[in-house]
Amino acid sequence: MIHVIAVITAKPGMRDSILQAFRANVPAVKAEQGCIEYGAAVDLADGPKFQTTYGPDTMLVIEKWESIDALKAHAAAPHMAAYGAKTKDMIASRLIHILSPV
Repeated sequence: MIHVIAVITAKPGMRDSILQAFRANVPAVKAEQGCIEYGAAVDLADGPKFQTTYGPDTMLVIEKWESIDALKAHAAAPHMAAYGAKTKDMIASRLIHILSPV
Protein backbone atom coordinates (compact mmCIF):
# COMPACT_ATOMS: atom_id res chain seq x y z
CA MET A 1 0.00 0.00 0.00
CA ILE A 2 1.10 3.56 -0.74
CA HIS A 3 0.07 6.59 1.31
CA VAL A 4 0.05 10.09 -0.16
CA ILE A 5 -0.26 13.37 1.69
CA ALA A 6 -0.53 16.37 -0.61
CA VAL A 7 -0.24 19.79 1.01
CA ILE A 8 -1.90 22.28 -1.31
CA THR A 9 -1.72 25.97 -0.52
CA ALA A 10 -4.07 28.15 -2.49
CA LYS A 11 -3.49 31.70 -3.53
CA PRO A 12 -5.22 33.93 -0.94
CA GLY A 13 -8.97 33.39 -0.91
CA MET A 14 -8.93 30.58 -3.51
CA ARG A 15 -9.11 27.49 -1.28
CA ASP A 16 -12.89 27.12 -1.52
CA SER A 17 -12.70 27.22 -5.32
CA ILE A 18 -10.04 24.52 -5.33
CA LEU A 19 -12.11 22.42 -2.91
CA GLN A 20 -15.14 22.77 -5.18
CA ALA A 21 -13.16 21.44 -8.16
CA PHE A 22 -11.63 18.73 -5.96
CA ARG A 23 -15.03 17.50 -4.74
CA ALA A 24 -16.31 17.35 -8.32
CA ASN A 25 -13.32 15.13 -9.23
CA VAL A 26 -13.56 12.74 -6.25
CA PRO A 27 -16.06 10.25 -7.79
CA ALA A 28 -13.80 9.72 -10.82
CA VAL A 29 -10.76 9.19 -8.58
CA LYS A 30 -12.56 6.78 -6.25
CA ALA A 31 -13.60 4.74 -9.30
CA GLU A 32 -9.96 4.25 -10.32
CA GLN A 33 -8.48 0.79 -9.94
CA GLY A 34 -6.36 0.63 -6.80
CA CYS A 35 -7.85 3.64 -5.02
CA ILE A 36 -8.42 2.81 -1.35
CA GLU A 37 -8.96 6.31 0.07
CA TYR A 38 -9.06 9.81 -1.40
CA GLY A 39 -10.26 12.91 0.42
CA ALA A 40 -9.46 16.44 1.49
CA ALA A 41 -9.06 17.90 4.96
CA VAL A 42 -8.54 21.37 6.41
CA ASP A 43 -7.63 22.66 9.85
CA LEU A 44 -10.12 21.83 12.59
CA ALA A 45 -11.91 25.03 13.54
CA ASP A 46 -11.57 25.81 17.24
CA GLY A 47 -9.18 22.91 17.77
CA PRO A 48 -7.26 22.38 21.00
CA LYS A 49 -4.51 24.81 21.96
CA PHE A 50 -1.79 22.28 21.08
CA GLN A 51 -2.98 22.13 17.46
CA THR A 52 -0.59 23.37 14.79
CA THR A 53 -2.59 24.78 11.91
CA TYR A 54 -1.81 25.07 8.22
CA GLY A 55 -3.90 28.23 7.83
CA PRO A 56 -6.94 29.37 5.87
CA ASP A 57 -5.41 28.86 2.43
CA THR A 58 -4.15 25.29 2.84
CA MET A 59 -5.81 21.93 2.35
CA LEU A 60 -4.44 18.41 2.60
CA VAL A 61 -5.33 15.61 0.26
CA ILE A 62 -5.07 12.24 2.00
CA GLU A 63 -4.79 9.22 -0.27
CA LYS A 64 -4.20 5.49 -0.07
CA TRP A 65 -3.38 3.38 -3.11
CA GLU A 66 -2.93 -0.37 -3.51
CA SER A 67 0.41 0.10 -5.30
CA ILE A 68 2.79 2.59 -6.80
CA ASP A 69 1.53 1.54 -10.24
CA ALA A 70 -2.02 2.50 -9.23
CA LEU A 71 -0.73 5.87 -8.04
CA LYS A 72 1.15 6.41 -11.32
CA ALA A 73 -1.99 5.55 -13.31
CA HIS A 74 -3.94 8.02 -11.16
CA ALA A 75 -1.43 10.78 -11.87
CA ALA A 76 -1.76 10.14 -15.61
CA ALA A 77 -5.58 9.93 -15.67
CA PRO A 78 -7.38 12.37 -17.98
CA HIS A 79 -9.64 13.62 -15.18
CA MET A 80 -6.54 14.53 -13.15
CA ALA A 81 -5.16 16.52 -16.09
CA ALA A 82 -8.48 18.35 -16.33
CA TYR A 83 -8.50 19.02 -12.57
CA GLY A 84 -4.91 20.29 -12.76
CA ALA A 85 -5.73 22.63 -15.63
CA LYS A 86 -8.80 23.94 -13.80
CA THR A 87 -6.93 24.67 -10.55
CA LYS A 88 -3.36 25.54 -11.62
CA ASP A 89 -3.87 29.31 -11.51
CA MET A 90 -5.40 29.08 -8.03
CA ILE A 91 -2.50 27.21 -6.40
CA ALA A 92 0.40 28.97 -4.68
CA SER A 93 2.28 25.76 -3.79
CA ARG A 94 1.89 22.01 -3.77
CA LEU A 95 3.94 19.47 -1.82
CA ILE A 96 3.42 15.76 -2.47
CA HIS A 97 4.61 13.25 0.15
CA ILE A 98 4.56 9.59 -0.95
CA LEU A 99 4.89 7.29 2.04
CA SER A 100 5.19 3.62 2.79
CA PRO A 101 3.50 2.24 5.92
CA VAL A 102 5.75 0.59 8.49
